[in-house]
Amino acid sequence: QEFFGLEATGQLDSNTLEVMNRPRCGFTDVLRYSHFEGGPKWDKTVITVTEYTPDLTQSEVDETLAKALKLYGDVTPLDFKQIDSGTADIMIKFTPGDHGDFAPFDGPQGVLAHAFSPGEGHGGDTHFDEDESWTLTAEGSNLFLVAAHEFGHALGLAHSQVQTALMFPTYQYVNTDGYTLPEDDVQGVQALYGEIHPHRKKQNTEIEMPLYCWKRSSSWDGIRMKKIQSVWAGITKVDAAYEYKRDNTLKLCTTGGRYWGFRGNAALPGYPKRLSDLGFPSSVTGVDAAVHVSSASRTLFFVGYRFWSFNERRGKMDRGYPKLIHRELRGIGYKVDAAFENRGFLYFSYGSSQTEYHYTRRRASRKLFNYRWMDC
Repeated sequence: QEFFGLEATGQLDSNTLEVMNRPRCGFTDVLRYSHFEGGPKWDKTVITVTEYTPDLTQSEVDETLAKALKLYGDVTPLDFKQIDSGTADIMIKFTPGDHGDFAPFDGPQGVLAHAFSPGEGHGGDTHFDEDESWTLTAEGSNLFLVAAHEFGHALGLAHSQVQTALMFPTYQYVNTDGYTLPEDDVQGVQALYGEIHPHRKKQNTEIEMPLYCWKRSSSWDGIRMKKIQSVWAGITKVDAAYEYKRDNTLKLCTTGGRYWGFRGNAALPGYPKRLSDLGFPSSVTGVDAAVHVSSASRTLFFVGYRFWSFNERRGKMDRGYPKLIHRELRGIGYKVDAAFENRGFLYFSYGSSQTEYHYTRRRASRKLFNYRWMDC
């Protein structure tokens, strides 16, 4: 009651209940601007979005998050950059109910979102309740205002008792046109990160979704949708493909128990070959997915609930295979229908979901959706 400026009666009167029922953030309350114990903060700020809301388009979400982060970038030396894979300082996702961080959401119009203070593990991670209706207007829950509040927590700000502060714990819509960070919040974030040096040129907040391509060189550099046969003559359907960078070749597994080797658009001599030439039993007439693990010089082939490991240097299958996917590659599920490698991680897909996997550690890192890469 005292925190919210109410008469401190110690009773659950109507005014107190009205405040308690307002939509709010999931963190506890303190006086004016404040910081978390120990004053944790970032020396760098990299973000990524792992799960989007269907309430808005992906581009709307990205633009809104960039706008929310810019509030802090405008008053501190902080620069923000989004990465498209791997682990970031601030991991963002939209998810309902129990989502694995011991702070389950409570459904519509309760706790809208929460974020963790800077630090290892969950530190900085920002979660939005997918049971809310996310909007860019006064209706529902305005993503810009909620995100800006939660990013304050992710940067090290706790709640404020100042009712006009962004870090005030309960949600109230205000006009977002030309919105700037209130003074109490400016003081709080500058106490952690300092002010902008007058002669320092600020960089832009870089929140961009990558363009997409099927083949990666040093970066994802644009999607080109073409008919398969227009790229690789004689091929009309590809079940699985992988790149073996050591000899700069691309291997395509097709129906009918065959696979092809290409360098660029040109087929290599002696292809197509039979899958059995790789060491598969004759019962295997197709491959669901394949991915080359360059650090181990192994190519993994997925067929149904099992997978094989092919030693590229020795040119033969490893002993003891096939193995069950869910037992050997724990955390990725029972089947794989697409796979690729990017920046040291393997990405295994089945249906609409995807698992990021660290092969050396034999550990799943996080869950994604396939539209994270292909915008569909």
